[in-house]
Amino acid sequence: MSMPKEPLAIPLDGLNLDDKLYFIEEPLEIVGREVKWLKRSRIPLVKVRWNSKRGPEFTWEREDQFKKNYQHLFTKNVPSSSAAS
Repeated sequence: MSMPKEPLAIPLDGLNLDDKLYFIEEPLEIVGREVKWLKRSRIPLVKVRWNSKRGPEFTWEREDQFKKNYQHLFTKNVPSSSAAS
């Protein structure tokens, strides 16, 4: 097997890496909303699209907890969703 003469270059535009060069998964947008009821408690959820390379592309997250870390994603209008995927 012959070795390539030039090093392989991979563009890193748009990739977020930590100090150990691990890919950092970040939420890209909120694509839906839903409310679940647990006994008498109302639990607002948001459907989040991630830039995931290994995990799921979409997840449902508790809105109150998610908003603490990703307030900037709540500045856009978020559609309601009736399907829990």
